[in-house]
Amino acid sequence: MSDVTAKEAVENAVKGLKEAELASRSGLPPVDTWEPKHKHSIDMRIARDGGWHYQGSEIKRDRLVKLFASILRRDADGSYHLVTPVEQAGIEVEDVPFIAVSMERAGEGRDQVLAFTTNVGDVAVAGEEHGLRFEIDPQTEEPSPYVHVRGDGARALEARLARPVFYELVELGETHDVDGESWFGVWSGGVFFRMQRAAELG
Repeated sequence: MSDVTAKEAVENAVKGLKEAELASRSGLPPVDTWEPKHKHSIDMRIARDGGWHYQGSEIKRDRLVKLFASILRRDADGSYHLVTPVEQAGIEVEDVPFIAVSMERAGEGRDQVLAFTTNVGDVAVAGEEHGLRFEIDPQTEEPSPYVHVRGDGARALEARLARPVFYELVELGETHDVDGESWFGVWSGGVFFRMQRAAELG
């Protein structure tokens, strides 16, 4: 395979990932534009593992979960709601609403592009539009990795990377100097996402 052909193959793979992202967004209701007058709360909870629960029982039907996920909105105060043009129902979210259950990769090193698929079918291509962030749990001292899925600013909806997906991501990590300091992180979409200071690595 020639260099040109290899480059074209990577470009086609990247294009495919971005098309998958767009396809996952098509048909989603414009919940950020709706301002219903009737507002209340319901006994619904999204657990840390991504499971949806109503009145203490887990919702097992995937189609129903995906329907609820399509009308989920996070407001500027950090609260989560299921929104229609006429009604807004507050729900509880233990961590973030989604789990990234798989990752696809196109390219290598600084030129690579990483796409994450959530448990409800959203696809997010990490880069300038969809950032990765990493938090350290103060109790377990383990990292919690997240990817931005949809929504902007304080209204952003995120997915936490499932442990196997995080392990895949770590395998792609490398060190890079940022503002004179060496960091371990990962590249995607031309952006270097910092995971941990290189000096802190065991």
